[in-house]
Amino acid sequence: MQLRKPLPSNRSFEQVSNHYKVEKKLATQLKEADRTSRKDIYSSMYDELFSKVPDHPRLTKRNDKSESLKKVGHRMAFIKRFLKREQLFVEFACGDGRLLKEAAKYCKQAIGVDISDQRDKNEAFPQNTSVVVYDGYDLSQISDESIDFVFSDQLIEHLHDEDVEHHFAIVKQTLKKGGAYAFRTPHAYCGPHDVSQYFSNTPECFHLKEWTFKDVKGVEKIGFKKVKYYWSAKNIHIRMPRLYFSIVEAIFEKSKSYKLRKVAQLFLPSVTCVLIK
Repeated sequence: MQLRKPLPSNRSFEQVSNHYKVEKKLATQLKEADRTSRKDIYSSMYDELFSKVPDHPRLTKRNDKSESLKKVGHRMAFIKRFLKREQLFVEFACGDGRLLKEAAKYCKQAIGVDISDQRDKNEAFPQNTSVVVYDGYDLSQISDESIDFVFSDQLIEHLHDEDVEHHFAIVKQTLKKGGAYAFRTPHAYCGPHDVSQYFSNTPECFHLKEWTFKDVKGVEKIGFKKVKYYWSAKNIHIRMPRLYFSIVEAIFEKSKSYKLRKVAQLFLPSVTCVLIK
């Protein structure tokens, strides 16, 4: 296999190529599975991936508390403006729960939703935090129209095409009228962002679809009355008009080379939107 971009300094070619092959095989199984089979795959695919790729960056970063807290800081810089003391907050794909822990200082209750509870059992969490374990489809544990603000980061790119509309529909179902769903996902025109970035111009692994701002228009039909768009990278989050993203996406739409996609990242660092019910 020919490299498309330089390898990270802490991983060998053998490690990265093994990661790519293992993840691509699992992703192919997921893409070809029906809804019933996807439930089983969703619940086990990361366990299988991590067992076969012990050097996976997600494992090494999860064990690095300073790295985890840095990421929490970047996310809080964006979502803190939406949190209210008397309101309920939900984070989809809450992982180690450290964002919940920080967000709980600014809201009445912080609820995580994930396919498993991945919090460190030895780490103390505030009483107003909790985690709901779900199968990716049934979220009946959370009452309809009970949540004020929902957030996800690096989630929707992992959803199967047939599950995308369902995800936005169940989020909308949990939100109160006037509630908001803020999400961040890697931008397609400066990707791919999964491990296939080293070998391919398109995502072939666990990023089943990388998004553009143009794609977001398709979720408006689910019933969100307003969409706000943001230029968002690390601690900088600037609301921008849709026209800006339309123009920049038209410029970079055909970019395929690694160098051009690095340039695109300056203008399109992520797809970050807030949907208002």
